[in-house]
Amino acid sequence: MINKKPLIFISNDDGYQANGIRQLIEMLRPLGQILVMAPDSARSGSSMALTSSVPVKFRKICEEKDLVVFSCSGTPVDCTKLAFHVFFQDEKPDLVVAGINHGDNAAVNVHYSGTMGVTIEGCLKGAPSIAFSSLNKAKDADYSSYTSLVQKLTALVLDKGLPEGVCLNVNFPMTSVHKGVRICRQDKGNWVQEWEKYLQGEGSNSYLIAGDYISNEPSSSDTDRWAIENGYVAITPTTIDMTAYNMMNVLKDWFKE
Repeated sequence: MINKKPLIFISNDDGYQANGIRQLIEMLRPLGQILVMAPDSARSGSSMALTSSVPVKFRKICEEKDLVVFSCSGTPVDCTKLAFHVFFQDEKPDLVVAGINHGDNAAVNVHYSGTMGVTIEGCLKGAPSIAFSSLNKAKDADYSSYTSLVQKLTALVLDKGLPEGVCLNVNFPMTSVHKGVRICRQDKGNWVQEWEKYLQGEGSNSYLIAGDYISNEPSSSDTDRWAIENGYVAITPTTIDMTAYNMMNVLKDWFKE
C-alpha cells in the first residue's frame, strides 16, 4: 500500500510574496504536498471579507515537486473559498494553514485578521486549520527559530485532527528564542486612538489606521497577550460557533407569555 503525502493548503493576508508565507512553505514542505493560493498584495485586516463586485482571478506563480503556488486578486477568504472550489472539490485538504503573519493576531485582533479569516474559513469547510502569527512584524523578519514548533504542531494536528468547529490561533513572541508554549484564552481588551490624520490642516478628512492595544487584564497570565508579551508562544483554541449559550435562557425568559 502506498502512503500518500498529506495535502496542505496555505494562504495568508500579507500576500504570496511576503517573507512569512515563504518561510512557512519551506517549514511545511517536508510534511506533505502543498498548494498555496494567497493574495497578490497585502490584505491585512480583511477578516472574513469577500469580493462580490468584481471577478476574482488567480494565476500560477510556480510549480515544483509537491508544491504549487498561485496568486489571487481577492481577499484571504476569497483565496480559500476559490481554492476549495477549483482544486478541492473531490478531495479536501488534510490541513489548512495561514501565515506566518507579520504582526500578532492575539486578543481582539482575531476578529480583524485576514490570517484568521483563512483559518476560520478552512474550519467552516471542515478541514483542520491553524493560523501562525508573530509579534515581530518586520518585513524581513527571520522566523526560522519557529520551525521546530511549527512542524511539531502541524504533524500533531495531521495525526490527531481537531474537533469540529475548532481551529488553532498560534502567536509567537518578538524574541527568536521563546520560553515555552502556553495554552491560552483570548485576552480581553480594546484598541485606543485608532486613527491619525493623514493630511494636516483645516478641512482635512483623511485618516490612517493607527492605535495601541490596551489589555483590560494585564496581570492575567492565562491570556494570549500576556504570553507573547512575556516571551511565550500562545496557542489559543478558537471556536467558530459564536452563540452566547448562557444568554439563551435569559432571552427565553424575556419572551415568556
